[in-house]
Amino acid sequence: MAISLQPLADRVVVKPIEREEITKGGIVLPDTAKEKPQEGKVLAVGPGKLSEDGKRIAMDVKVGDVVLYVKYGGTEVKIDGEELMILSENDILAKKGEDMPKARPKVSSTKRQHTTY
Repeated sequence: MAISLQPLADRVVVKPIEREEITKGGIVLPDTAKEKPQEGKVLAVGPGKLSEDGKRIAMDVKVGDVVLYVKYGGTEVKIDGEELMILSENDILAKKGEDMPKARPKVSSTKRQHTTY
């Protein structure tokens, strides 16, 4: 989807990902009981913030990344009938995805052998 919105500085345009409306137990949640989404897909990224010496600081996220963001951060906007969020890069907590480094396997300590006498 191409959007006609270019964020400035360290701003990011995110499309919130709605959670399921049915719990694991099969209960349908009404709109009033749903939590505000904190996960979304990045649709547009600004050029980055300017440092004090005038150099551009590169952004850590790119278009297509799925991110987790603060619950009440950013500004909600409606563009072409779609609900979007404009967030500062500081409001983004983490990236999700397959290209993330895998966690290293836990190294087990050597087991002690108990000797009974």
